[in-house]
Formats: sequence, C-alpha cells, structure tokens
Amino acid sequence: MNKIIAGFVAGLFSVGIAYAQAPAAAAPAAKAEVAAPAAAGCEAKAVSKSGKPLAGAAKTAFIKKCEGGSAAAAPSSCATKAVGKNGKPLAGAAKTAFMKKCEADAK
Repeated sequence: MNKIIAGFVAGLFSVGIAYAQAPAAAAPAAKAEVAAPAAAGCEAKAVSKSGKPLAGAAKTAFIKKCEGGSAAAAPSSCATKAVGKNGKPLAGAAKTAFMKKCEADAK
C-alpha cells in the first residue's frame, strides 16, 4: 500500500514539474510581442486581396500607413472639432489657437 501511495505522489510531482515548465517556454515570445505590438499587428495584417502576404515596396507602404494611422488620427479629429459656438467652422487666429491647444492635449 505504501508503494502505491509513494508512486502516486511521485507521479503528481512529475506532472506538476512538467506542467510548470510549459509556460516558461512561451514567455520570451510574449515579451517580444509586448515590445512592438503595433509592428506585429501591422505585419500580420499585410496581406493582399488574394490572401498572399505582401512583399517589397507594397509591404513597406502598408506597414508605414498602418503604423502612422493612429498618429494621423489626432490632428484630423482636432480639425473636425474646430467649430465655433454658432456652429460654423473656425478660421484664422481662432482656428490656429484651437488646433495648437487640441494637438497639445492629444499628446
């Protein structure tokens, strides 16, 4: 009876050690993904209409557009918000001051 219990406990320890080691191998890949999540996401999305991965200049242009999309969205949103109290778009010095403040707040 003691041999059975000892074998069972040894088996549990073996399984526990093997289970604990499996996530450790995946950890370096997770760290690399944290370092550049935008680049990895854009890299994965760089696919043509036919489903083949893009290459060369097309891939470079796609990744540049993909990564720059979030930075370019802030100024355009400021431009759409540049409206006076009467509902008309701002112009001149008022628009310049509003855009400068809006872009500074976005950063």
